[in-house]
Amino acid sequence: MTQSHPTSGAEPDPACPVSLDLLGAVYRAEPEDLPEILAEIPPTTRAKLAVYLYGKSHMHQLGLSVARACERDDLVRVAGEIGSVVHGQAQMKSARPAAPNPAAPPPPRLILRGGGSAPKKISLGGSSAKSRSFD
Repeated sequence: MTQSHPTSGAEPDPACPVSLDLLGAVYRAEPEDLPEILAEIPPTTRAKLAVYLYGKSHMHQLGLSVARACERDDLVRVAGEIGSVVHGQAQMKSARPAAPNPAAPPPPRLILRGGGSAPKKISLGGSSAKSRSFD
């Protein structure tokens, strides 16, 4: 027996300042296309969107990207001190690991060598440990 579940479109979050279609366009936008989309959103709404996205753990970075397209005053107007924090974080350079520099010499390799003898064997218990008394 096959059970079917009704499917419905996503329900918009009443706290989201933009339509579900516009939110989807922002979410799916390539980084180079995002400024063009954001330019079409009024400044106050754009600031509200930045703060809304920033507050969602899975869209935190997108919120910072939107905040980069906002004026600090707009962010502060819509979110107070949080808007100032969002603006500050958005202006910071991202903490991505640096790409390796092909011209840089490779790091030195550290090779540890013993006195040229075979490695020393270490007992992990075995039969000699069974006869010991630890009282």
